Amino acid sequence: MTLSDELAKLGELRASGTLTEEEFARAKERLLSTQSPHPQEPAVAAVNAFRRSRSDRVLGGVCGGMGRSTGVEAWVWRLLFTVLFIFAGAGLLLYLLLWIFVPSE
Repeated sequence: MTLSDELAKLGELRASGTLTEEEFARAKERLLSTQSPHPQEPAVAAVNAFRRSRSDRVLGGVCGGMGRSTGVEAWVWRLLFTVLFIFAGAGLLLYLLLWIFVPSE
């Protein structure tokens, strides 16, 4: 149930006389205070903030964006993707997936 639905339901209860004005005000305040946005976990916030870089890019900006998000230089990420590509071929696949699915800044 959305916030607007719950507020409408409270309004109906007040209009029908089930809730007094005081009870309505307390219920509305409680509802609005619990619906405030909760702080995200640090890992979730980092993933949501991850964007491909438009300034530090060689191909798609994935390594530049990862460098900015993690604080590690972009060349380290480029080296890691290259090593993964040479030894297992997974570096190219991972880079392409990130290029496709991570939005640009």
